[in-house]
This record gives sequence, C-alpha cells and structure tokens, in this order.
Amino acid sequence: MKKNQLMGIQPNVETRDLNQIAAQSGGNLFESLVIIAKRSNQINAKLKEELHAKLNEFASSNDNLEEVFENREQIEISKYYEKLPNPVIIALDEFKNDEIYYRRADEQA
Repeated sequence: MKKNQLMGIQPNVETRDLNQIAAQSGGNLFESLVIIAKRSNQINAKLKEELHAKLNEFASSNDNLEEVFENREQIEISKYYEKLPNPVIIALDEFKNDEIYYRRADEQA
C-alpha cells in the first residue's frame, strides 16, 4: 500500500458490521478475523523494518550530547510513523476493499 493511501485511511477506531466482515470470507467471522490479523502482522513487520532502516541512516557511531538532542530528522520520521493508522485498521481496510489475496489451506493452489 502506498504512503499517500495510508494517510487517507481514517486512523480512528470505528464500529464495524461483523456480518459484513464475515460475508467477505463466505460467512465465517473467525476466518475473516484470522485473515485480517495475519495481514496486520505483515504490515506491522514491514513498517517496523522501514522505520528502523530510515532511522539507521542517521545513526552515528559516536553519540555526543548535542547530536542526541539535535537530530531533528529522526524525530520527524518517528512522528510520521506514529501518525500512521494502526496496522489492524490498514488490514481491515484492505480486506474490506478486496485487496488481500488469501486461500484456505485445504484448497489446491
């Protein structure tokens, strides 16, 4: 999912129709929630990896007190990632818009 699409997702928690969520996986709410949870874990891992990669660009081998307080780039990057919607909200939005590929383990590929 693109960064500008992420910012378009409503970051606040809102009530959802459980019947509609269940209907998207054939009527099984538990299955829908497992799909959303697995996708959420993937999104979370990717965002964490991106954040650490960007923060490591600014890491210095010798930390002096002035650099710790003056590194504004790291602060701005961290603030951006804090403002992103929760990975569960992103995954739920993707699931709602049929953007997640999934298949049952008992089905042939």
